[in-house]
Amino acid sequence: MVKFTIRGTLPGLNELIEAERSHRQMGAKLKKQCEAVVLHAAGRLGKWRADGPVRMVYRWYEPNRRRDKDNISAFGRKVIQDALVRGKYLRNDGWKEIAGFEDVFEVDAKRPRIEVEIYEDWSN
Repeated sequence: MVKFTIRGTLPGLNELIEAERSHRQMGAKLKKQCEAVVLHAAGRLGKWRADGPVRMVYRWYEPNRRRDKDNISAFGRKVIQDALVRGKYLRNDGWKEIAGFEDVFEVDAKRPRIEVEIYEDWSN
């Protein structure tokens, strides 16, 4: 298992939808900015690369309970997985490469963050 932490929160699905409605390129710009944040945090993985399918556990530590869980995780998982592919930590983010994922939600008002755990040997 490897793990990295993204400090703070990522925008939710509602923010992505709002950005896309405001201008056709704003959604892509928001996603690209978020991927840069994820890649910076994933730098902690060093030269690690997944050899086979992985299972991912996302631990979402929100500052409060204002956002819906699906709003938090939907865009977040997409951005994180796409960034990991872009950074070559994962070969792809399709069915063959991502065996599954799990979301865990907590509140930490003082230290909001996203902890991403990646398990390669998920059959045990």
